[in-house]
Amino acid sequence: MSLFSIAYLGPAGTYAEVAALTWGKILQQTAQAETVLVPCPSIAKALKACQTGKTDFVVVPVENSTEGSVTQTLDTLWQLDGLRIQQALTLPISHALISLAYELAAIETVYSHPQALAQCQLWLEKQLPDVKLIPVNSTAEALQRLAGNTTTAAIASQRSAQMYNLPILAHPINDNPDNCTRFWVLSLQPSPGGNHTSLAFSVPANVPGALVKPLQVLADRGINLSRIESRPTKRSLGDYLFFIDIEAGTDQPNVEMALQEIQQYTETLKTFGSYEILSVTESL
Repeated sequence: MSLFSIAYLGPAGTYAEVAALTWGKILQQTAQAETVLVPCPSIAKALKACQTGKTDFVVVPVENSTEGSVTQTLDTLWQLDGLRIQQALTLPISHALISLAYELAAIETVYSHPQALAQCQLWLEKQLPDVKLIPVNSTAEALQRLAGNTTTAAIASQRSAQMYNLPILAHPINDNPDNCTRFWVLSLQPSPGGNHTSLAFSVPANVPGALVKPLQVLADRGINLSRIESRPTKRSLGDYLFFIDIEAGTDQPNVEMALQEIQQYTETLKTFGSYEILSVTESL
């Protein structure tokens, strides 16, 4: 029986761990494989672990329904070469306020991942308007900051509270009741194909029409975009690269021809692969 390793944003108890466990179950069902999870201290290090061959797969968050894209995932993926998307997993995200405090009024500081803090912003403003919000690398790391302190709290999952034997003061506290996050499963293997494709490109110069030309190529061939986002290239102010999701696979002739044509309008074009999106209904 095969054994696959999966990198994810740790420590144990993060939402990324649940996504990694979900991918592990899929591998067990489809490839009769055993899996071992490898927690990493950051999204960037998780991606690099897989890109350097230290793990077989990596599972990282890419987009949240409330707060949008996870920029560390996008920025790191642009910097690396070789990783290809194998599957997208959409998981429900339900946040809890976890604390040793005896009541909300005793809380002075709340720790969590920046995405989790942002997803609970309205609740925090209403229920804990005067607390100090401190971002950390992951929701599970936030739990480690409690350390017996009765004036601190963390935002994390119910599952993680049970794992660390910590009390939940309020749940759910996310502003959007339908809050969910899309994760990418990546590896150095070629993408399996599917009806979604993700790519990114930079343009030769910041001039009028620089973005329109590659997008027009897709429009002319009837290829629909489901997402587009700009990120700074980190070279100079006003210099951007663009991430795009299209609703088609690269095995389709019109997509293949479009990507060939787009190359003449871009400085660098990276295709991260074609894949399917699986919606997981299991509550976190």
